[in-house]
Amino acid sequence: MTQARLMDGTAPARRIVEDTAKKAAALTERTGTAPCLATVLVGEDPASVTYVRMKQNRSRKAGIESRHVALPATTTTDELVTTLLELSADPGVHGILLQHPVGDHIDERAAFEAIAPEKDVDGVTFASFAAMSFGLPGFVSATPGGILRLLDEYGVDPAGKRAVVVGRSAILGKPVGMLLLARDATVTYCHSRTRELSAVVREADIVVAAVGRPRLIRGQDIKPGAVVVDAGYNPGNVGDVDFDSAVERASLITPVPGGVGPMTIATLLEQTVTAAARQLGV
Repeated sequence: MTQARLMDGTAPARRIVEDTAKKAAALTERTGTAPCLATVLVGEDPASVTYVRMKQNRSRKAGIESRHVALPATTTTDELVTTLLELSADPGVHGILLQHPVGDHIDERAAFEAIAPEKDVDGVTFASFAAMSFGLPGFVSATPGGILRLLDEYGVDPAGKRAVVVGRSAILGKPVGMLLLARDATVTYCHSRTRELSAVVREADIVVAAVGRPRLIRGQDIKPGAVVVDAGYNPGNVGDVDFDSAVERASLITPVPGGVGPMTIATLLEQTVTAAARQLGV
């Protein structure tokens, strides 16, 4: 039996970051100002700390200044909103990333909405979601945008295909469905209350797993020849798809890690430089 081809995100992400670095250098030379990405982290969740550090390192390699704001786990919604409003008003900051989750005691949506749309390089605000949904200029959610770029990289045209998105989060499941719809896919959203989930997934030409439950999607759930994008990341480097069984059925499949993750960071950095260029009038 032929195994699926891996949709490696590392190589295309590297190319995007290299191109972004050239644009950042040209922008800095032309304006005297380097693009700046502010990262905001509430608390010290180990995974979040690691993600933020990785994004900071990639930013520096791409010629993007990184400003990190570390807030204690006891930070209130009002305090976080105030911090984000200050960054939004700061002309020296061109992009803002609020690392999530932020803690159950914080109104995450209120925090996201404190980010100015022109600096929402992670694509988490109402304005960004509306722009994605209506095909208007704006910033796409970083992970969904990275997924679409990865599909393009491997020659997967969503037009006319049945796409099933497992997950309905505001920053991953919902926006990736809208981006696929804009590419003329027929999109079905599934979630924890979907009846006969396996049967629905089995009809998909493209499966996007973004539910945050390890190995929820099994090989037997995959239509032979389907394209499988695993956007989940669980402890132990485990995705939302049971890779070992799914690789026997799919035609293309993303590894975890090394698939969607690198494309997410590349998209974030690319959008930061774009935001800086617009704000600097270039």
